[in-house]
Amino acid sequence: MSLKRWISAETEFVDIEDPFELESGETLPHIRIAYRTWGHPQPHATLVCHALTGSADADDWWADLFGPGRALDPDRDFIVCANVLGGCYGTTGPTSRADGAFEPYGGAFPTVTIRDMVRLQAILLDRLGVEVLDLVIGGSMGGMQALEWPLLFPGRVRAIAPIAVGPTQSAWGVALSEAQRQAIRADANFAGGRYSLGAGPTQGLAAARSMAMISYRSPHNFEVRFGRGEDEAGTYNVQSYLRYQGEKLVNRFDANTYLTLIDAMDSHDVGRGRGATEMVLGSIGQPALVISVSSDGLYPASEVATMAGHLPGAELVEIDAPHGHDAFLIEIDAVNDLLVDFINRHNLKSRLRLAVNE
Repeated sequence: MSLKRWISAETEFVDIEDPFELESGETLPHIRIAYRTWGHPQPHATLVCHALTGSADADDWWADLFGPGRALDPDRDFIVCANVLGGCYGTTGPTSRADGAFEPYGGAFPTVTIRDMVRLQAILLDRLGVEVLDLVIGGSMGGMQALEWPLLFPGRVRAIAPIAVGPTQSAWGVALSEAQRQAIRADANFAGGRYSLGAGPTQGLAAARSMAMISYRSPHNFEVRFGRGEDEAGTYNVQSYLRYQGEKLVNRFDANTYLTLIDAMDSHDVGRGRGATEMVLGSIGQPALVISVSSDGLYPASEVATMAGHLPGAELVEIDAPHGHDAFLIEIDAVNDLLVDFINRHNLKSRLRLAVNE
């Protein structure tokens, strides 16, 4: 069966007309969810959770995980990926308009948390007829969602695969977020904070992205790729790279959305309101493939290993790669092989396999 057969080529939408109460106590009167699916709809599914600036297009940013015999096999599984609450790729967020408003929420969009994102995903899955998640997988912010799923909906999840993430956002992570936050808010164009996707501020968001890219890679990676190289104008190659990354994000992302999502990441703490982190992690009984990256400076391998040590069903694997945090998006074959082995050993393939005529 061809992979193309079951791809929903375009983003689909679900409108939730009932009020959605956020963890903060604020309420969104209605929500639109943008999502993609692959495979034949059935009560069992695999949920893919995206990172900070990602989208529902998992077959774009994790393309090589998809295909026959790969970790995400539409011929075998029903796969779902949704743009998160607070995003700017179709799900309600700062670029959306409130009831009766002529302008987007912008900076007035309420605070959301990782738990809010997961609860909204559960509503989407209800609408899609998904009763059980064979596997919840995600890296970085996606890994935060993967950790929250068995805590919020323990009877609905069979296994998780949190990648390059810890049980809480560390002081280091919060500090990096704050530097990016200040860069955006210092932008002269940011007064009032009401901008739509693709509009200002530009320099502030570009600067924030440059900071983030430094945290996503490693000193060794930058040294090998750029060293002391420079162009004819005397601009170091690493400077050009960071400027390019900043400009590229400005063309596809929204500054208020960026602020909303880094706030959500900073709120990440599995123990918040539940008890000691170690105790909470110990309550997650599902098999967990925990993947760290040897050169990750944002979520160090030692931090990830400590978390795995408190998960009863954890299998910890460290990917030895020089790329830094972003290795989970670069070392795709390594990630795929680990996932395929995990899926096979724990029989996480979809239980309903329907005969479909070619």
